[in-house]
Amino acid sequence: MTVRAVHESWAWFMIIGNALAGVWSLGAHRLPSLRTRALWWFTGVVEIAIIVQVVLGVVLVSGQGFEPPQFHMFYGFVAIIAVGILYSYRDQLRDWIYLLYGFGGLFLMGLGIRAMLISA
Repeated sequence: MTVRAVHESWAWFMIIGNALAGVWSLGAHRLPSLRTRALWWFTGVVEIAIIVQVVLGVVLVSGQGFEPPQFHMFYGFVAIIAVGILYSYRDQLRDWIYLLYGFGGLFLMGLGIRAMLISA
């Protein structure tokens, strides 16, 4: 399997995973029974998946000379910055933490979708 194929496949994991984490977190805002440790583990995994996706993209561009479409890399780096912003606001927005990560997960999903649409 080539790096490009892994990058394309991993994009689906990142997009769907962040969508699920976002919806789960929004649900947890309304239903306390959804507020489990598994939510935070899952959210952490799919946010780390963004970093893996960007690293795969960097390997593809630098190691294999692939030329990405305009703004494709921008969305990847914005996604990493967004994860950092979400993490940095978690203490200040403790009362709304589930909304923060819910809408944040959906925003990250949207960035991934936009990056894929540009590449199509």
